[in-house]
Amino acid sequence: MKQLSRQSVLTTIKEWVLITLGILIYTAGWSIFLTPNNLVGGGVSGISAIIQYATGIKMGFTYLVINVILLIISVFIIGPKFGAKTIYAIILASICLNMFQTYLPKEIIENLAFSNGKFLCSLIGGAMAGFGIGMSISQGGSTGGTDIVALIYTKYHNVSPGKVILLMDVFIIASSLLVPSFDANGQALPFVEKFTTVVYGMIIVTVCGNVCDIYLAGSKQSVQIFILSKKYEEIADMIVSDFHRGVTVLDGEGWYTKQSLSVLMVLTRKTDVNMMLRAIKRVDPDSFLTISSVAGVYGRGFDTLKLNKKS
Repeated sequence: MKQLSRQSVLTTIKEWVLITLGILIYTAGWSIFLTPNNLVGGGVSGISAIIQYATGIKMGFTYLVINVILLIISVFIIGPKFGAKTIYAIILASICLNMFQTYLPKEIIENLAFSNGKFLCSLIGGAMAGFGIGMSISQGGSTGGTDIVALIYTKYHNVSPGKVILLMDVFIIASSLLVPSFDANGQALPFVEKFTTVVYGMIIVTVCGNVCDIYLAGSKQSVQIFILSKKYEEIADMIVSDFHRGVTVLDGEGWYTKQSLSVLMVLTRKTDVNMMLRAIKRVDPDSFLTISSVAGVYGRGFDTLKLNKKS
Protein backbone atom coordinates (compact mmCIF):
# COMPACT_ATOMS: atom_id res chain seq x y z
CA MET A 1 0.00 0.00 0.00
CA LYS A 2 2.91 2.36 0.78
CA GLN A 3 4.35 1.64 -2.66
CA LEU A 4 1.03 2.37 -4.31
CA SER A 5 0.73 5.70 -2.52
CA ARG A 6 4.31 6.61 -3.42
CA GLN A 7 3.70 5.91 -7.11
CA SER A 8 0.53 8.00 -7.13
CA VAL A 9 2.34 10.88 -5.45
CA LEU A 10 5.18 10.72 -7.99
CA THR A 11 2.71 10.84 -10.89
CA THR A 12 0.95 13.86 -9.40
CA ILE A 13 4.24 15.65 -8.75
CA LYS A 14 5.34 15.00 -12.34
CA GLU A 15 2.15 16.55 -13.70
CA TRP A 16 2.46 19.73 -11.61
CA VAL A 17 6.17 20.09 -12.32
CA LEU A 18 5.60 19.82 -16.09
CA ILE A 19 2.74 22.34 -15.93
CA THR A 20 5.03 24.73 -14.04
CA LEU A 21 7.86 24.21 -16.52
CA GLY A 22 5.49 24.73 -19.44
CA ILE A 23 4.21 28.03 -18.03
CA LEU A 24 7.79 29.21 -17.38
CA ILE A 25 8.74 28.48 -21.00
CA TYR A 26 5.55 30.14 -22.29
CA THR A 27 6.03 33.34 -20.28
CA ALA A 28 9.77 33.45 -20.97
CA GLY A 29 9.05 33.38 -24.71
CA TRP A 30 6.79 36.38 -24.34
CA SER A 31 9.00 38.33 -21.92
CA ILE A 32 12.35 37.77 -23.68
CA PHE A 33 11.47 37.77 -27.38
CA LEU A 34 8.02 39.26 -27.97
CA THR A 35 7.20 42.14 -25.62
CA PRO A 36 10.63 43.87 -25.89
CA ASN A 37 10.01 44.09 -29.66
CA ASN A 38 6.41 45.31 -29.21
CA LEU A 39 5.17 42.16 -30.93
CA VAL A 40 1.58 40.94 -30.63
CA GLY A 41 0.21 37.40 -30.59
CA GLY A 42 -3.22 35.88 -30.23
CA GLY A 43 -5.40 35.12 -27.25
CA VAL A 44 -5.53 36.91 -23.92
CA SER A 45 -1.74 37.32 -24.03
CA GLY A 46 -2.11 39.31 -27.24
CA ILE A 47 -4.82 41.53 -25.72
CA SER A 48 -2.68 42.07 -22.62
CA ALA A 49 0.34 42.97 -24.76
CA ILE A 50 -1.66 45.54 -26.75
CA ILE A 51 -2.89 47.14 -23.50
CA GLN A 52 0.65 47.19 -22.11
CA TYR A 53 2.05 48.92 -25.20
CA ALA A 54 -0.75 51.52 -25.06
CA THR A 55 -0.95 52.21 -21.32
CA GLY A 56 2.20 50.80 -19.70
CA ILE A 57 0.18 48.44 -17.47
CA LYS A 58 2.16 45.20 -17.16
CA MET A 59 0.46 42.46 -19.16
CA GLY A 60 0.42 40.08 -16.19
CA PHE A 61 -2.26 42.17 -14.45
CA THR A 62 -4.50 42.37 -17.52
CA TYR A 63 -3.92 38.68 -18.28
CA LEU A 64 -5.16 37.70 -14.81
CA VAL A 65 -8.19 40.00 -14.80
CA ILE A 66 -9.43 38.92 -18.24
CA ASN A 67 -9.00 35.23 -17.45
CA VAL A 68 -10.79 35.53 -14.12
CA ILE A 69 -13.75 37.22 -15.86
CA LEU A 70 -13.82 34.51 -18.55
CA LEU A 71 -13.65 31.72 -15.95
CA ILE A 72 -16.56 33.20 -14.00
CA ILE A 73 -18.65 33.52 -17.17
CA SER A 74 -17.79 29.97 -18.22
CA VAL A 75 -18.92 28.54 -14.88
CA PHE A 76 -22.43 29.95 -15.43
CA ILE A 77 -22.66 28.99 -19.11
CA ILE A 78 -20.78 25.68 -19.57
CA GLY A 79 -20.26 24.63 -15.96
CA PRO A 80 -17.08 24.23 -13.89
CA LYS A 81 -14.99 22.46 -16.55
CA PHE A 82 -11.75 24.10 -15.51
CA GLY A 83 -10.04 22.60 -12.48
CA ALA A 84 -7.27 23.49 -10.07
CA LYS A 85 -4.53 22.99 -12.68
CA THR A 86 -6.02 25.60 -15.00
CA ILE A 87 -6.42 28.12 -12.18
CA TYR A 88 -2.83 27.42 -11.07
CA ALA A 89 -1.52 27.86 -14.63
CA ILE A 90 -3.34 31.18 -15.08
CA ILE A 91 -2.10 32.60 -11.76
CA LEU A 92 1.48 31.41 -12.35
CA ALA A 93 1.50 32.84 -15.89
CA SER A 94 0.25 36.21 -14.60
CA ILE A 95 2.99 36.36 -11.98
CA CYS A 96 5.74 35.25 -14.35
CA LEU A 97 4.76 37.69 -17.09
CA ASN A 98 5.30 40.56 -14.64
CA MET A 99 8.32 39.10 -12.84
CA PHE A 100 10.27 38.30 -16.01
CA GLN A 101 9.70 41.75 -17.48
CA THR A 102 10.75 43.41 -14.22
CA TYR A 103 13.77 41.37 -13.19
CA LEU A 104 15.30 39.98 -16.39
CA PRO A 105 18.74 41.57 -16.92
CA LYS A 106 18.80 44.11 -19.73
CA GLU A 107 21.83 42.34 -21.21
CA ILE A 108 19.68 39.28 -21.93
CA ILE A 109 17.06 41.38 -23.70
CA GLU A 110 19.74 43.23 -25.69
CA ASN A 111 21.53 40.06 -26.81
CA LEU A 112 18.48 37.91 -27.50
CA ALA A 113 15.60 40.22 -28.40
CA PHE A 114 17.09 43.25 -30.11
CA SER A 115 20.15 41.63 -31.71
CA ASN A 116 18.17 38.89 -33.47
CA GLY A 117 15.57 41.13 -35.09
CA LYS A 118 11.79 40.92 -35.01
CA PHE A 119 11.42 38.10 -37.52
CA LEU A 120 13.68 35.67 -35.68
CA CYS A 121 12.20 36.74 -32.34
CA SER A 122 8.72 36.01 -33.73
CA LEU A 123 9.80 32.48 -34.61
CA ILE A 124 11.60 31.79 -31.32
CA GLY A 125 9.02 33.47 -29.09
CA GLY A 126 6.12 31.80 -30.92
CA ALA A 127 7.81 28.39 -30.69
CA MET A 128 8.49 28.79 -26.96
CA ALA A 129 4.91 29.90 -26.32
CA GLY A 130 3.50 26.93 -28.28
CA PHE A 131 5.85 24.46 -26.60
CA GLY A 132 4.94 25.77 -23.15
CA ILE A 133 1.21 25.69 -23.83
CA GLY A 134 1.45 22.15 -25.23
CA MET A 135 3.39 20.95 -22.20
CA SER A 136 0.83 22.46 -19.84
CA ILE A 137 -2.20 21.10 -21.73
CA SER A 138 -0.69 17.59 -21.94
CA GLN A 139 -0.70 17.42 -18.13
CA GLY A 140 -4.25 18.68 -17.70
CA GLY A 141 -3.44 22.37 -17.34
CA SER A 142 -4.58 25.24 -19.53
CA THR A 143 -3.75 28.90 -19.96
CA GLY A 144 -7.48 29.66 -20.30
CA GLY A 145 -8.00 32.69 -22.50
CA THR A 146 -9.74 32.40 -25.84
CA ASP A 147 -10.14 28.65 -25.32
CA ILE A 148 -12.91 29.52 -22.86
CA VAL A 149 -14.62 31.84 -25.35
CA ALA A 150 -14.41 29.11 -28.01
CA LEU A 151 -16.04 26.55 -25.70
CA ILE A 152 -18.86 28.97 -24.88
CA TYR A 153 -19.48 29.77 -28.55
CA THR A 154 -19.35 26.16 -29.76
CA LYS A 155 -21.89 25.16 -27.12
CA TYR A 156 -24.56 26.95 -29.16
CA HIS A 157 -23.06 26.76 -32.67
CA ASN A 158 -21.87 23.80 -34.72
CA VAL A 159 -18.39 25.24 -35.35
CA SER A 160 -15.03 23.76 -34.41
CA PRO A 161 -13.24 25.51 -31.50
CA GLY A 162 -10.11 25.79 -33.64
CA LYS A 163 -11.86 28.00 -36.19
CA VAL A 164 -13.27 30.22 -33.46
CA ILE A 165 -9.85 30.64 -31.83
CA LEU A 166 -8.22 31.39 -35.19
CA LEU A 167 -10.77 34.09 -36.04
CA MET A 168 -10.36 35.69 -32.59
CA ASP A 169 -6.57 35.66 -32.93
CA VAL A 170 -6.75 37.38 -36.32
CA PHE A 171 -9.14 40.00 -34.91
CA ILE A 172 -6.94 40.61 -31.83
CA ILE A 173 -3.77 41.03 -33.87
CA ALA A 174 -5.45 43.28 -36.45
CA SER A 175 -6.92 45.44 -33.69
CA SER A 176 -3.40 46.51 -32.71
CA LEU A 177 -3.53 48.83 -35.73
CA LEU A 178 -6.29 50.88 -34.08
CA VAL A 179 -4.69 51.16 -30.63
CA PRO A 180 -1.81 53.56 -29.91
CA SER A 181 1.44 51.72 -29.20
CA PHE A 182 4.56 53.04 -27.48
CA ASP A 183 8.02 51.48 -27.19
CA ALA A 184 10.09 51.19 -24.00
CA ASN A 185 11.35 54.78 -24.46
CA GLY A 186 7.81 56.19 -24.70
CA GLN A 187 8.00 56.86 -28.44
CA ALA A 188 4.81 56.25 -30.43
CA LEU A 189 5.21 53.62 -33.12
CA PRO A 190 4.47 54.78 -36.69
CA PHE A 191 1.67 53.12 -38.64
CA VAL A 192 4.10 51.34 -40.98
CA GLU A 193 5.81 49.64 -38.03
CA LYS A 194 2.46 48.71 -36.52
CA PHE A 195 1.46 47.15 -39.83
CA THR A 196 4.61 45.00 -39.84
CA THR A 197 3.74 44.04 -36.26
CA VAL A 198 0.47 42.59 -37.55
CA VAL A 199 2.39 40.52 -40.11
CA TYR A 200 4.75 39.26 -37.41
CA GLY A 201 1.72 38.55 -35.23
CA MET A 202 0.31 36.18 -37.85
CA ILE A 203 3.68 34.41 -37.95
CA ILE A 204 3.69 34.11 -34.15
CA VAL A 205 0.19 32.60 -34.07
CA THR A 206 1.05 30.13 -36.85
CA VAL A 207 4.30 29.01 -35.24
CA CYS A 208 2.74 28.82 -31.76
CA GLY A 209 -0.22 26.73 -32.97
CA ASN A 210 1.90 24.31 -34.99
CA VAL A 211 4.48 23.75 -32.24
CA CYS A 212 1.69 23.18 -29.72
CA ASP A 213 0.00 20.65 -32.05
CA ILE A 214 3.30 18.82 -32.67
CA TYR A 215 4.00 18.56 -28.94
CA LEU A 216 0.50 17.33 -28.14
CA ALA A 217 0.60 14.82 -31.01
CA GLY A 218 3.74 13.32 -29.50
CA SER A 219 2.50 13.38 -25.92
CA LYS A 220 -0.85 11.84 -26.89
CA GLN A 221 0.61 8.79 -28.61
CA SER A 222 -0.86 5.71 -27.00
CA VAL A 223 0.43 2.21 -26.42
CA GLN A 224 -1.20 -1.13 -25.64
CA ILE A 225 0.35 -3.31 -22.93
CA PHE A 226 -0.35 -6.99 -22.31
CA ILE A 227 0.71 -8.27 -18.89
CA LEU A 228 1.01 -11.93 -17.87
CA SER A 229 1.54 -12.38 -14.15
CA LYS A 230 0.41 -14.55 -11.26
CA LYS A 231 -0.04 -11.31 -9.33
CA TYR A 232 -2.38 -9.86 -11.94
CA GLU A 233 -4.96 -8.70 -9.37
CA GLU A 234 -2.37 -6.69 -7.43
CA ILE A 235 -0.97 -5.19 -10.65
CA ALA A 236 -4.46 -4.28 -11.89
CA ASP A 237 -5.30 -2.53 -8.61
CA MET A 238 -2.02 -0.60 -8.76
CA ILE A 239 -2.61 0.61 -12.34
CA VAL A 240 -6.16 1.75 -11.60
CA SER A 241 -5.32 3.54 -8.33
CA ASP A 242 -1.95 5.07 -9.27
CA PHE A 243 -2.18 5.71 -13.02
CA HIS A 244 -5.96 6.09 -13.28
CA ARG A 245 -6.10 3.81 -16.31
CA GLY A 246 -8.65 1.12 -17.02
CA VAL A 247 -7.57 -2.52 -17.03
CA THR A 248 -9.22 -5.36 -18.93
CA VAL A 249 -8.76 -8.93 -17.69
CA LEU A 250 -8.72 -11.50 -20.49
CA ASP A 251 -9.01 -15.24 -19.99
CA GLY A 252 -6.25 -17.21 -21.67
CA GLU A 253 -4.63 -20.62 -21.80
CA GLY A 254 -0.98 -21.50 -22.19
CA TRP A 255 -0.89 -23.85 -25.17
CA TYR A 256 2.33 -25.51 -24.07
CA THR A 257 1.42 -25.87 -20.37
CA LYS A 258 -2.32 -26.28 -20.96
CA GLN A 259 -2.86 -24.11 -17.90
CA SER A 260 -5.43 -21.33 -17.58
CA LEU A 261 -4.11 -17.83 -17.02
CA SER A 262 -5.30 -14.23 -16.82
CA VAL A 263 -3.93 -11.57 -19.15
CA LEU A 264 -4.17 -7.85 -18.37
CA MET A 265 -4.67 -5.42 -21.24
CA VAL A 266 -3.92 -1.74 -20.58
CA LEU A 267 -4.05 1.30 -22.85
CA THR A 268 -2.02 4.31 -21.74
CA ARG A 269 -0.09 7.30 -23.01
CA LYS A 270 3.41 6.71 -24.29
CA THR A 271 4.75 9.26 -21.81
CA ASP A 272 3.55 7.11 -18.88
CA VAL A 273 4.98 3.79 -20.12
CA ASN A 274 8.34 3.84 -18.35
CA MET A 275 6.87 4.71 -14.97
CA MET A 276 4.15 2.08 -15.39
CA LEU A 277 6.61 -0.66 -16.39
CA ARG A 278 8.83 0.05 -13.39
CA ALA A 279 5.79 -0.07 -11.11
CA ILE A 280 4.68 -3.41 -12.61
CA LYS A 281 8.14 -4.91 -12.16
CA ARG A 282 8.19 -3.80 -8.53
CA VAL A 283 4.98 -5.74 -7.92
CA ASP A 284 6.13 -8.83 -9.87
CA PRO A 285 9.71 -8.98 -11.20
CA ASP A 286 8.80 -12.17 -13.10
CA SER A 287 5.89 -10.65 -15.03
CA PHE A 288 5.87 -11.04 -18.82
CA LEU A 289 5.10 -7.86 -20.80
CA THR A 290 4.47 -6.91 -24.41
CA ILE A 291 4.08 -3.34 -25.68
CA SER A 292 2.77 -2.14 -29.03
CA SER A 293 1.85 1.27 -30.46
CA VAL A 294 -1.75 1.90 -31.46
CA ALA A 295 -2.91 4.26 -34.19
CA GLY A 296 -5.76 5.84 -32.23
CA VAL A 297 -7.59 5.44 -28.94
CA TYR A 298 -10.98 7.07 -28.49
CA GLY A 299 -12.97 7.12 -25.29
CA ARG A 300 -12.79 8.24 -21.70
CA GLY A 301 -9.32 9.37 -20.72
CA PHE A 302 -8.10 9.49 -24.33
CA ASP A 303 -9.18 11.29 -27.50
CA THR A 304 -12.75 12.18 -28.43
CA LEU A 305 -14.11 10.90 -31.72
CA LYS A 306 -15.88 13.87 -33.27
CA LEU A 307 -18.75 13.23 -35.66
CA ASN A 308 -20.30 15.79 -37.95
CA LYS A 309 -23.76 16.73 -36.80
CA LYS A 310 -26.43 16.31 -39.44
CA SER A 311 -28.86 19.16 -39.73
